[in-house]
Amino acid sequence: MNTQPTLTKDDGSTGTTGTPESSDGLKAGLKNRHLSMIAIGGVIGAGLFVGSGSGIAAAGPAILLSYALVGTMVVFVMRMLGEMAAARPSSGSFSAYADQALGRWAGFSIGWLYWFFWVVVLAVEATAGAVILESWIPAVPQWAWALIVMVVLTATNLASVASYGEFEFWFAGIKVVAIGAFVVIGLLAVFGVLPGSDNPGAGFAHLTDAGGFLPMGAGAILTGVLMVVFSFMGSEIVTLAAGESEDPQRAVTKATNSVIWRIGVFYLGSIFVVLTLLPWNDKSIVEKGSYVAALDSIGIPHAGQVMNVIVLTAVLSCLNSGLYTASRMAFSLGQRGDAPKAFARTSERGVPRAAILGSVVFGFVAVFFNYKWPDTVFAFLLNSSGAVALFVWLVICVTQLRMRGIILRESPEKLVVRMWLFPYLTWATIGMIVFVLGYMIYDGGSAREQVVLSLLVAALVVAVALVRERIGRSSAKP
Repeated sequence: MNTQPTLTKDDGSTGTTGTPESSDGLKAGLKNRHLSMIAIGGVIGAGLFVGSGSGIAAAGPAILLSYALVGTMVVFVMRMLGEMAAARPSSGSFSAYADQALGRWAGFSIGWLYWFFWVVVLAVEATAGAVILESWIPAVPQWAWALIVMVVLTATNLASVASYGEFEFWFAGIKVVAIGAFVVIGLLAVFGVLPGSDNPGAGFAHLTDAGGFLPMGAGAILTGVLMVVFSFMGSEIVTLAAGESEDPQRAVTKATNSVIWRIGVFYLGSIFVVLTLLPWNDKSIVEKGSYVAALDSIGIPHAGQVMNVIVLTAVLSCLNSGLYTASRMAFSLGQRGDAPKAFARTSERGVPRAAILGSVVFGFVAVFFNYKWPDTVFAFLLNSSGAVALFVWLVICVTQLRMRGIILRESPEKLVVRMWLFPYLTWATIGMIVFVLGYMIYDGGSAREQVVLSLLVAALVVAVALVRERIGRSSAKP
């Protein structure tokens, strides 16, 4: 008996293919090495390289506690998501689980908000990459570089999921090797055993020698949290990609179990190295960027150019994954009838072309807004998607509270990953996220604007979802 699932193709026909497919019609084209590197590199965004200097300037050495607090929150959220994804791998991930556990309105709302977040990120990353490329080859204008980058990565995603996986494998690999080398070389310099180092090897003294470990007071830890929380967005991508892997349950379990050391090494480890090589108030940390300043202090030649290559790689990685993530969320929404039906169709290669093109078109429009009206229209898009990361994590927590019971009733043997101390840690994580959102409103400035605008957009999307649900119920009545 043929057990291969039926594939809905772009031309509306159906059939099966000779290669493995996931249960929803997407090809299982991601190898275990792809998933492993996506899991490792997915937590490392360009924000870690570019934005960490501002966090250090705002909180001093206490920024380590900010990273630790947010990192702990992400570990808990990923554990909850891993529990659900290992039991029910899906291209819609938490949106599909919210649909099942909380109702159609919840899956619709968080799915579209997440899609909106990533298509805005496409514009941000394309512009950031274009700035670097224009500095190298100024003959090509910035807008043209943004267009080239978007076109190349769109073509990659349209080709096959294996193409996306291969590109992301190497992009993430460069990031991982770069940060790993930075941590090792930096620690050797800190302990004064790096040959030829220009740094006197002050060791741990820099953690307290410029006003103490909390030079800005304990409140600066929370300020630091607001500045670093969004650099962790993307950790959940592996659970969407798992649906197109050879062994989804194994991939999710492995990624979930490794998230602690990934955050510990790449975030806490690298920031710790910066803070031990330089006083936190060294002006070069903000002027050059924390990593470039640290490498310069050791005497690494051409540190700025080296870091530009690494940042460009991180930008391209984020852009590549952002397009993949947005398209798979659109595909899942299309499958559930919450987006145009065309989004749920796949090509003969198992690629949701309409979902990819729909996502990239909005990304192109956002890039145009960034060049034409950067301080008005694009600033609104950016701020109105700014707090979506926290909304997503909050929905994951609430969903897991309900999904645990559903999984235990329907398929208890699939509960291979379990959230620790359930339900107490789940409730504690909900409390942490709500507190951060509340503090963002209290803190004022851009943080307050992001939460307020994001809440307004979220309220609009939820209202649309509820109206659709009511109309659906009315039309279903005889």
